Amino acid sequence: MDVKKPHVLYLSYDGMTDPLGRSQVLSYLLGLSDKGVRYTLISFEKEGRFEKGKKEIEQLCASHNIQWIPLPYTKSPPILSTLYDVWKLRGIVKKLYNENRFDIVHCRSYITSLVGVWMKEQYGVKYIFDMRGFYADERADGGLWPKEHAIYGMVYRFFKKQEKRFLNAADYTISLTEAGKNIIQSWKELAHQPVPIQVIPCCADLDLFNHNNIDAQRVAELCTKFGIAESDFVISYLGSIGTWYMLPEMLDFFKVLLRYKPESKFLFITNEGPENILPLAAERGIAQDRFIINPASHKDVPNYLGLSQVSIFFIKPVFSKKASSPTKQGEIMGMGMPHICNAGVGDVDDIVSRTRSGYVVQQFTEADYTLAVKNLDKVLAISPQEIRAGAEAIYSLEDGVERYYSVYKKLLA
Repeated sequence: MDVKKPHVLYLSYDGMTDPLGRSQVLSYLLGLSDKGVRYTLISFEKEGRFEKGKKEIEQLCASHNIQWIPLPYTKSPPILSTLYDVWKLRGIVKKLYNENRFDIVHCRSYITSLVGVWMKEQYGVKYIFDMRGFYADERADGGLWPKEHAIYGMVYRFFKKQEKRFLNAADYTISLTEAGKNIIQSWKELAHQPVPIQVIPCCADLDLFNHNNIDAQRVAELCTKFGIAESDFVISYLGSIGTWYMLPEMLDFFKVLLRYKPESKFLFITNEGPENILPLAAERGIAQDRFIINPASHKDVPNYLGLSQVSIFFIKPVFSKKASSPTKQGEIMGMGMPHICNAGVGDVDDIVSRTRSGYVVQQFTEADYTLAVKNLDKVLAISPQEIRAGAEAIYSLEDGVERYYSVYKKLLA
């Protein structure tokens, strides 16, 4: 790789103008391009976001010698729109390959791998299956692809079959978690076990999420705005409340916390409206004035987190989540802040244990919540420096870039 700059075709069904694409694709590619990797990047962009973010992404790519080919994302009708996008992608890739003999095709998740594995079979290009999780099972566990449904059940089975095809064909697979890697390498139906897998979690921007960079004046302004007194104990939740995050259980935990710390307030740093949270709280007899619900710009999130003493997230411990790496864990740890989470999700509980960065709730019961609250003082006594060190060891972007680079080197050795 030192002699020849490898040319990598990177295929992403996520747009670079999406927050996810910007943080979990482009951040890595910029670092890898600085190491001499040459990229042609194809992504599918959503209309509104594309118009707003196009110039910024174009400038970033141009400054790092990345050829960016944005394609329009087709939203409807379901299934057929995705098939159309795959057909469109395959045609463009075929044309590009005739002009450029790519060394590697790097596919983010399953949709683009339908084209990537075809390239491997058609042209012998080295193929990386950057799986990001058990896609079909995520859709099923989330209720989007009910297995008993005539059409969605068929789609689920199709992608489970393709999953094995991708894993068998891949020269290297990227898993977000050690738990996901262990599951895959236990599958006897795969050829050539153990299949080669590199674990790279969702890295965090640890320059931004750094307790040393909190703006004390901004935090004071927010305390005044939200009526947070020095005597208040604030627990925070960061992010959206959707398919996987267990709001009722987190509210049940907060109810227990209030018994022991009546001065507690629950800060939701989210774009969700109060109408999605407060009715569930009312059902549990928790007063509305115990909640602060407010969105924050990405750059301001660390200051909002700085309002709290501990953060919490509960995620459904279903099979597909064994392969998930919640970005918020790395961000919270980067802030030197302890967190309360649940067992059975990816490497989350193992990371808490190894880094001493919080407390893991084993079961969603009042007894377990009470035990966690009683251990809270021990958790709060963990030094921010120790928690931050754990984030740097596991979630640093530089380390993620090095791991990807090592895979490229192995494929082109």
